[in-house]
Amino acid sequence: MISQEQIRRFVRAHVSPAAACWTLFFSFLSAPLVAEPPVPNLLGDRQALRTTYQQVGGYSPRYDIKTDGVMVYGIDDAAVASYDQWREKSGSILQMMTGVAWGNYADYLGGQWDGVDHWDDAQVNAGGDQVLHGPGVPYLCPSISFCDYMIERLKKVVDAGVDSICLEEPEFWAFSGFGESFRRQWRIYYDEEPLRPDSTCDAQYRASVLKAYLYRRALERIGSALKEYALKRYGRKLTFFVATHSLVSYTQIQMVSPEATLMDLPGIDGLIAQIWTGTSRAPNFYQGVFRERTFEAAMLEYGVMSEMVRGTGKRIYFLNDPIEDDPHHDWPDYRKNYLCTLTASLMRSATADYEVAPWPSRVFLGKYPAGSPEATGIPADYATILNIVFQQLRDMDQQELSWNGAAEGIGVLLSDSAMFQRGAPELWRTASGDVLERDKATFDERLRLGGFFGLTLPLLKAGIPVEVPVLDHAVRYPGYLDPYKVLVLSYEFQKPLTPAIHAELANWVRGGGVLVYVGTGSDPFHEALGWWNDNTAGTGKRCDTALFQSLGLDPDLKPGTYPVGNGKLIFDATDPAYYGRSKESADEYRALIAGAAEAAGMEKPLQRGWFLKTRGPYILASALDEQDDPSEDAPLTLRGRYVDLFDAALPILTEVPVPPGTQRWLLDLDRVSGPDAMPLACAGRIDRWQSGDTGVTCTIAACEGITVAARWRLPQKPAGITVGGRSVDTLTWDEGSRTVYFSYANDTAEEQEVTVTY
Repeated sequence: MISQEQIRRFVRAHVSPAAACWTLFFSFLSAPLVAEPPVPNLLGDRQALRTTYQQVGGYSPRYDIKTDGVMVYGIDDAAVASYDQWREKSGSILQMMTGVAWGNYADYLGGQWDGVDHWDDAQVNAGGDQVLHGPGVPYLCPSISFCDYMIERLKKVVDAGVDSICLEEPEFWAFSGFGESFRRQWRIYYDEEPLRPDSTCDAQYRASVLKAYLYRRALERIGSALKEYALKRYGRKLTFFVATHSLVSYTQIQMVSPEATLMDLPGIDGLIAQIWTGTSRAPNFYQGVFRERTFEAAMLEYGVMSEMVRGTGKRIYFLNDPIEDDPHHDWPDYRKNYLCTLTASLMRSATADYEVAPWPSRVFLGKYPAGSPEATGIPADYATILNIVFQQLRDMDQQELSWNGAAEGIGVLLSDSAMFQRGAPELWRTASGDVLERDKATFDERLRLGGFFGLTLPLLKAGIPVEVPVLDHAVRYPGYLDPYKVLVLSYEFQKPLTPAIHAELANWVRGGGVLVYVGTGSDPFHEALGWWNDNTAGTGKRCDTALFQSLGLDPDLKPGTYPVGNGKLIFDATDPAYYGRSKESADEYRALIAGAAEAAGMEKPLQRGWFLKTRGPYILASALDEQDDPSEDAPLTLRGRYVDLFDAALPILTEVPVPPGTQRWLLDLDRVSGPDAMPLACAGRIDRWQSGDTGVTCTIAACEGITVAARWRLPQKPAGITVGGRSVDTLTWDEGSRTVYFSYANDTAEEQEVTVTY
């Protein structure tokens, strides 16, 4: 079977007057054609595994949200016993997930598994207390024996026919590292007596390096062992994923995890980026105000995880959550923040794969605010919107992508090492103060990751889709830095893991890039005994002076702009936290980056108070708040013909205002292509679509208890629509768009026959 595009390519390459060529050409044309897929395309099968969710316990039709896959949570006997029920009832591809840093592993801890007590594997804080995930459930130091335990337990999951395993949250708290198991690992890794992690900056940094290594070792050992087991015993290919918070989130909350180094491991096929309201609503500094900025933080979180997999060939799923872990918010709060994170995830177009919800049971069965006499279940329109979104997310593999004029090619570099200098407030306090100085961060700014947000939020607030490339990847993947014209770097909250990073940065600058280095060397972690500093007095080279030397410049460089080959270094002797302190400091930073962009041959970055992303037939829009001087085209208003996917009524809109602090996801009807009869949006999964002269037949399956809403394009106004033999509750025809909207109360999770009669 060949497509029309293949024919066009053949004609361009081969057609000539020669008879032999014409014979070949006409025989080629006689082959059966494959119809181009419709746009949008809601009819894909489950094998693509575009969407999934995680759920603990048995199947229920109330939260069967009809994704391609489902990850059944846990490895106890009850979870394994539920697999057949999930397969039969949901029809989704079966996957599984469990925790790797914590879980229901009492038989391991108590010695029932191998006759040895393993409670010393618990993470321990400086006070000698175990760090708990829940009552009796400690966070663990992943020893070899724990890895072997997990391998044995997970083999029965493979025996049960699961072909995809995900281990979640490989997490080591930065303030831990005082337990016996960790001390043993220190002796093995460093071949010396262990240090108290809180004793010096060097000890804290090295403890965190070890923590990341231990979980990297555990995940590679477990994943590779299970893949070999599945292949040897069953001849099956097993895929192995890791679900992890973003590098921004873990750094912010002072956790250590392998993150970027996971991409080196052949035993790992990809990641689930666990980003949702609970991570993105963590407050940050901008213009001197410390508060939640969910959309902007989500842009940074999804951005760095996009960069985590770029060039690796690994797959990544973006997580969204219609609520969050904290059950004490109300539904308007959940909805507002969900739309922020969802829109940000769609604007970061590095993937078309999504975990659409963790624990849909708590979304569709829970009542919030928990414990309040006013607690209520999910509003009906929100339930419908969610199910529309869950199905539309299967159609995100779009090739036409545009930021609609926003400045591209600007990145702020972030390294795994940012996690390595956390969890040491006393060390920061002695090297910081409360006085606002341009060349030094305060204790609070260091604690709250003010330097990173000082370099990113002023750009995001100007409507610049700043990326967060992974500094460590510069030496992993050839040409990793090539897409960038301007890169911003600071070593005031992170350090270079290897001198080869500076060699790659130097090559990139000499090739025409503009590197903006922001920092003063005041961060106490410059004293950590990394490759840049090999003396115990802490008076050797700093990271920034080592960078300048790699660029062929004086290590005692003064602030200014310096040519390096075909590119430039701009050295700004300012602590990056300064740029988060006021509107004036944010404006200074934007002017600095505008100058760098001009030096790189870019047009001056356009400052505007919104983001607008085109993704195939879809339009994503987000208008920003905290805009003192909005651009002349603010407020943002879109004009055209759109279906509003964030409205349960799926209305046709010709003018769409986007007020500050709001998001929109629209289907552009002028970009729709395909047959006269096709689905555009639906709060249920559509299968077996058949269109003829007299109407349309198909099936729809949706979770029980919601109102299913749909908008379909049809060649003519329908005489009627039935679902399961019953006429639909609501039917409205729009002549201008030649689309029908209909909705009905759904009382079953089973497939129902749908008939549209002309």
